[in-house]
Amino acid sequence: MKYLDIADFNIINPVLSFETSGENRVNGRLEAYSCKFAGADKKLYKFFENKFQEDLLEASSLSPEQSLSHMTSPFGPLTETSSRKVLFYLIATLNASFPDYDFRFITKEQFTHEPDAMSVINSINSTLFTAGNTTAIQRYRLWEVVDKVIDLQECSVYSYQPEGDSDPFAENGSIWSFHYFFFNRHLKRVVYFS
Repeated sequence: MKYLDIADFNIINPVLSFETSGENRVNGRLEAYSCKFAGADKKLYKFFENKFQEDLLEASSLSPEQSLSHMTSPFGPLTETSSRKVLFYLIATLNASFPDYDFRFITKEQFTHEPDAMSVINSINSTLFTAGNTTAIQRYRLWEVVDKVIDLQECSVYSYQPEGDSDPFAENGSIWSFHYFFFNRHLKRVVYFS
């Protein structure tokens, strides 16, 4: 995944990290990535495809119902290359965003396909408002900037729910975190918001 240096994101990101009135700290950030392989992505994709072949072999020994469940994902049937690529892109985005972590072994069950971009936008807005930050949304026109980069109408949105030590924020004593991926298949681009 190639990091895209978006000038407007560089302006908004400092506003997404702030102190709350209760002396807590919010560390937010927006990052954009191209779905072009960069660095270790080819090696990761090969690992990922080999792991899928092992899973496929395992699924063939299950009952038809279990096999179907085993190959179903928030991205579509994992028997389809396009579905596996979406999962790969999200994992590669996490690896690029948190280079000190290895997300190769997170599972499809840790991702959710969100119903639509608007429900995610409302959730993020509510979280920012509750934490006391209206500046990013109002003054910096957060969603207009994101829309310009990713075209929200054409996005599929996924969330990631880390488990235990796969959460890069767990060791900081965080109270909560969110991880949203706005994926535009046509632009071959992911915007990651955490």
